Amino acid sequence: MIRKKQILFPKHQQILDQVGENIRLARKRRKLTTIQVADRAGIDRTTLYNIEKGSGSVSMAAYFNTLRVLGLQNDFLKLAADDEFGRKLQDLDLIGGK
Repeated sequence: MIRKKQILFPKHQQILDQVGENIRLARKRRKLTTIQVADRAGIDRTTLYNIEKGSGSVSMAAYFNTLRVLGLQNDFLKLAADDEFGRKLQDLDLIGGK
């Protein structure tokens, strides 16, 4: 199967860059090496490097397992948790009587 290359606009790439930096800092605060984290997460060291650089080509599972190793797995639950726009659309639909 041919995979399409994911394109990110610069402002959206900055968000992934910040996530990667946050993960890198969390690893360093715990005084864990890249080898330790990669081994415990079941990923290659290169994949961890890409995660810490905010790569969009790394699977969500690899991001999740890295956060799990750092004890931050519950942060994954915050993704899309506050769907303010979706709730507004739902409210408009309810007001419209559909």
